[in-house]
Amino acid sequence: MSKPPFGFGPPDPDKRGDGDPSEQPSGAEAFNQLGQMLSQLGQMLSQAGSSSGPVNYDLAKQIALQNLSGSDDGKIGFASGTGDSSTAVRDAAHLAELWLDAATILPAGANTTVAWSARTWVEKTLPTWQRLCDPVAQQVSGAWMQALPEEAKQAAGPLLSMMGQMGGMAFGSQLGNALAQLAQEVLTSTEVGLPLGPANTSALLPANIEKFTEGLEVPSSEVLVFLAAREAAHQRLFAHVPWLRQRLLATVEEFARGITVDTSALESLAGQIDPSNPASIEEAMSSGLLEPKTTPEQESALKRLETLLALVEGWVDVVVAEAIGDRLPGADALRETLRRRRATGGPAEQTFATLVGLELRPRRMRAASSLWKLVGDRHGIDKRDGLWSHPDLMPTAEDLDEPLDFADRLGDTPVIGEDFDPIAELEKTEKREAAESGSASASSSDSGSDSGSGSESGSEAKPDSGSDQDKGDNPTS
Repeated sequence: MSKPPFGFGPPDPDKRGDGDPSEQPSGAEAFNQLGQMLSQLGQMLSQAGSSSGPVNYDLAKQIALQNLSGSDDGKIGFASGTGDSSTAVRDAAHLAELWLDAATILPAGANTTVAWSARTWVEKTLPTWQRLCDPVAQQVSGAWMQALPEEAKQAAGPLLSMMGQMGGMAFGSQLGNALAQLAQEVLTSTEVGLPLGPANTSALLPANIEKFTEGLEVPSSEVLVFLAAREAAHQRLFAHVPWLRQRLLATVEEFARGITVDTSALESLAGQIDPSNPASIEEAMSSGLLEPKTTPEQESALKRLETLLALVEGWVDVVVAEAIGDRLPGADALRETLRRRRATGGPAEQTFATLVGLELRPRRMRAASSLWKLVGDRHGIDKRDGLWSHPDLMPTAEDLDEPLDFADRLGDTPVIGEDFDPIAELEKTEKREAAESGSASASSSDSGSDSGSGSESGSEAKPDSGSDQDKGDNPTS
């Protein structure tokens, strides 16, 4: 956790009044700043009753959209430099889907492909951000409110409710500013590795893609098709692997709920808070005094999350590379650029770390790519993609260390289709295990029925990876 979650960060020196006296505002400037502060405070107070949760999301959305009011609306043409970007995005996605059909057994997962502006990205992804940020805000605000001495609670009385509202507005303000920054950098709806947008919808941000292309020696049309293929591959996983979307989001939530605060810092914090001054509350919350402590449970959740993200990104990396092949001359360079962008992170990923309190880096993406490539080359794409049919079949962190061993012991795996039923597949696995257990005890007096059951399953080889892969780094529901 290189960045503390929102509410924990150090104060922005540019927003403070201390420092070099020569840099202090003049009387007129101070009057203007005071007017702006009062205007912002009035806006915040007008929003106070619109949200009862730990984060004022109405305020967050309003601030984000205001910050983006001067941004490009996404109507940037590709290839020829003219035309509607929505048409270019749809054409690129259609071509990418055709190429992907030959590289994976997973069918297309998106019913709609759209071009989003930064403002649209904020509006469409805010419901998912609410799910991710609520546990963080609840832990942070609850920790310092509940740990106040009883005398302070009694003295504060009704002000505690006001402080809770002000805390929600402080979080909302910080979230809004962070989302505005992130919205100007992300290239697709799945770039951070999570399904942030609506289900079955592929979304690309043409204005951001155009800016991203400026530093590359690759035609913008190739960049667009390449990114459309990555977005479409992500959507195939999220649409046809029933457990994946929930597992990713639930693991982030689990990490957030594990946040603990050293309440010994509250004594120092209490002296900085004036309940009648909202600015003092926001300043205290961002002072760093309440920096959270990482728990063993969080470390475990983080390890599971990093492994699962690496497996997702590694699979997408391999499948897209195989789908594109030699069709795009700049594909290899783009592949390496995006690998580094995901592995090292940038301002956008740092913003996410501030929001949720962790880095969504698939640190072992290259190892995961090597594993998926090895499995596909040795066993074919049906078996490779069939591993996604159940979380217990997935490679673990230890398997990323020894991909050859994993490929060697890989047995029969189910294949995902449109009629895939994970419960039915789990029942099949249990029946095979029971049948094999019966065959092993054939010498007992009642071995007849067990042996019969075993013979019925004789043609189905039980995956050797079953019990071994229940250990290690598999995510848990």
